[in-house]
Amino acid sequence: MKGKQGSGDYQPVDCGFHSELELAIMHDRRLTIRWQQADGAAQQQSLKPIDLITRQHQEFLVYEDEAGQRDEIRLDNLLQVVSL
Repeated sequence: MKGKQGSGDYQPVDCGFHSELELAIMHDRRLTIRWQQADGAAQQQSLKPIDLITRQHQEFLVYEDEAGQRDEIRLDNLLQVVSL
């Protein structure tokens, strides 16, 4: 996995937002997600959330894209999440 990580210190996300992501995973809902990449550019894509993981005190959303490739996004890089 490439790991879409931003630069700087991790900023924990709101518990309610974390719960929304967990529900999307449990109910197998695709999401349109917009996030900030390490270079500062925003990217948007329709993704299937697979899991939430913690590594080195940072939280990540593991997802599968439309081509079936898995990757992850650090949660504090998420700019917008919309359920499809």
